[in-house]
Amino acid sequence: MKLLVGLGNPGREYVGTRHNMGFMVIDRLASILEAPVKKRLFRALTGRGELAGEEIILAKPQTHMNLSGEAVGALLNWYKPGFSNLLVIYDDLDLPAGRLRLRPRGGAGGHKGMQSIIQALGTDVFPRLRVGIGRPQEPCAGADFVLKRFAPEETEKFAGIVEVAAEAVRCFICEGLEQAMNRYNRYNNSDNVYI
Repeated sequence: MKLLVGLGNPGREYVGTRHNMGFMVIDRLASILEAPVKKRLFRALTGRGELAGEEIILAKPQTHMNLSGEAVGALLNWYKPGFSNLLVIYDDLDLPAGRLRLRPRGGAGGHKGMQSIIQALGTDVFPRLRVGIGRPQEPCAGADFVLKRFAPEETEKFAGIVEVAAEAVRCFICEGLEQAMNRYNRYNNSDNVYI
């Protein structure tokens, strides 16, 4: 079993914002796996599917970003997949837009959702997929930037990033974390190439 958690904020006002990249990737996976993410469980919306003979649980915490750990901790305790079978997907200001970074462990890097999860789980040793959203070109507080919707000229680029992130998650499920890291940590959507 794999538990795939995408981070974001619930509510119509947050749809299409940079901070909801995790939700967007989960929604794309839900479409691919034909596993609607609609069942409420432990303050999260969840869905259940299958890929390569493995049961897949998709989850979008509904606690708001800064309390994500409450939902993730409860889901992990309920499904008991083990830390190595948990994958948390979230936005990252420190990665250029168009870059992905899979890692087996690591700190929160200032991301409040990840801080909450690490605190709730009592460990930072679990896989994560950081989806680069870049930093604003003009002076702007990080919180304001991540809660902004994509500009019309960015929509296609970020749709492509979501698609490749979903491919990276499928690789993680089917071939393992190391293979997914080797393949997708070199991807640069800015040029649509592997570097």
